[in-house]
Amino acid sequence: MHIDSIRNGIVLDHIKAGKSMEIYKFLGLDSLDCSVAIIKNAPSHKQGRKDIIKIDSAMEPDLDILGFIDPEITVNVIKDGALVEKKHLTLPKQIRDVLKCKNPRCITSVEQELPHVFNLTDPRRAVYRCAYCETKAE
Repeated sequence: MHIDSIRNGIVLDHIKAGKSMEIYKFLGLDSLDCSVAIIKNAPSHKQGRKDIIKIDSAMEPDLDILGFIDPEITVNVIKDGALVEKKHLTLPKQIRDVLKCKNPRCITSVEQELPHVFNLTDPRRAVYRCAYCETKAE
């Protein structure tokens, strides 16, 4: 298999094996008008297996969504065929409109226009709770 290098764009590296399609969906990569390469189960010395996404377009991915899905992802920014920036992610303190609260009594069940906001309450176990009713995210 041969996947060309990109001239200008980003490479999402060190994605947990099997998570690339979830990232593809959440970032809306299907709506881009450029080449997007998804490499699944690539060999990795650190992880055993990993996924990689190459996007042949200069864009700013939502780092909070990426950090929530997998905080081990590395975002590599490529310009003129060279790596110009490497971003390491962490768990975001708050996420908006990524998860939906499962509590039927939560205000977000009644007030449909409210954003679904979850706050990080336990960074060691990556536990998020609804900002409105404190229900733990599943």
